[in-house]
Amino acid sequence: MKLTRLAAVAVAATVAAGPALADLVFPSLSYRTGPYAAGGIPFADGYKDYFTLLNERDGGIGGVKIQVPECETAYNTEKGVECYESTKGGAALVYQPLSTGITYQIIPKASQDKIPVHTMGYGRTSSVNGKVFEWVFNYPANYWDGASIAIKHILDLNGGNIAGKKIALVYHNSAYGKEPIRTLEELAKKHGYEFKAIPVDHPGQEQKAQWLEIRRDRPDYVLMWGWGVMNQVAVQEAANIRFPMENFIGIWWSGSENDVRPAGEGAHGYKALNIHKTGMDFPIYDDLKKYVYDKGLAAGAGDQIGTVLYSRGMYAAVLAAEAARKAQELAGTPNINATQMRDGMEALEITAARLVELGLPEFGPAFKVTCENHGGSGEGLVQQWDAKEGKWVILTGFIASDREVIDPLIAEDSEAYAKENNIAPRCN
Repeated sequence: MKLTRLAAVAVAATVAAGPALADLVFPSLSYRTGPYAAGGIPFADGYKDYFTLLNERDGGIGGVKIQVPECETAYNTEKGVECYESTKGGAALVYQPLSTGITYQIIPKASQDKIPVHTMGYGRTSSVNGKVFEWVFNYPANYWDGASIAIKHILDLNGGNIAGKKIALVYHNSAYGKEPIRTLEELAKKHGYEFKAIPVDHPGQEQKAQWLEIRRDRPDYVLMWGWGVMNQVAVQEAANIRFPMENFIGIWWSGSENDVRPAGEGAHGYKALNIHKTGMDFPIYDDLKKYVYDKGLAAGAGDQIGTVLYSRGMYAAVLAAEAARKAQELAGTPNINATQMRDGMEALEITAARLVELGLPEFGPAFKVTCENHGGSGEGLVQQWDAKEGKWVILTGFIASDREVIDPLIAEDSEAYAKENNIAPRCN
């Protein structure tokens, strides 16, 4: 009898501590501490603020309030898995790990638990193949798209011919940083450029040897797959050796204000890819000001508003919310579960008209998700840092990646994964 009462008290305490069953729960695996906090903080703030806006302005999604429980991972894979395990039982609808290492570890767990994972612009690239990765999505673009878009930009700068050019990749020596190497090697075969990959060990504060190597080899272009402090150190080192900054191009995780401001004028002209536009010149910010900022409800210190990574966190929340709306429509109920959320993600379509309705005109590409394609349109743009104005300038429209090279790589990797894990392809 005593044990029964204790058990009842324990259950009651757990329910009281967790989100209400009717709420829509979007866990935030954030990192506000450690060497990558400068990237984790603005993303987490943007993610939370958009959901706060929906709660304050709309009463949630479909009339159901939203909760965003946050769990600190410090960008550590083990801690990230612990955060996943500790939050998945709270009616979690979708996970955004913001870490390729964490993503690789939770893909099999989430697939078994039947909880979708959205790795927007990162993670396991071959999860584009929805026939194999039923529970994983990486729309609107992935790392291999990014590698191709960077090469397309270089091709545009050289009249379509880069045969004989030297292109180096400075990369974070982790699963994340290694993602584009195979794609860049295949693109080198197609376009005839000379490719060299140069690793930088975690966290990336020491890069003297790598940039001395670059100064010696004199590549025509340097690409970068960096994160956190690695980015700002690389930009400073490039400036120190007087590498032409307009020929230094980072992936979208190497293109925030944090990456360029420490180098001052030395960063002028540095380029980076992006999967969306940025800044505060969008109508949505009027609503954020009215319903979130002016009410003192901004996440964190409220000092990241409008930055590149704040915009990306907000964009991730927008796409999650839109998928939840679609899930509610398909399920015929506002109180959706994770399986229904997955269905909404797989039926998601973002149109130019819908972006206007959301107060984000031309913010990102239009794209459609299908059972076969969990990766969206695979488009990105090129931005350039103007140190004099202290802002990023958009140089291009959205550029499509080279499907002729990327699609076979996706098929090869995803089919190998399916074979290793006894997964029968779906979508028949």
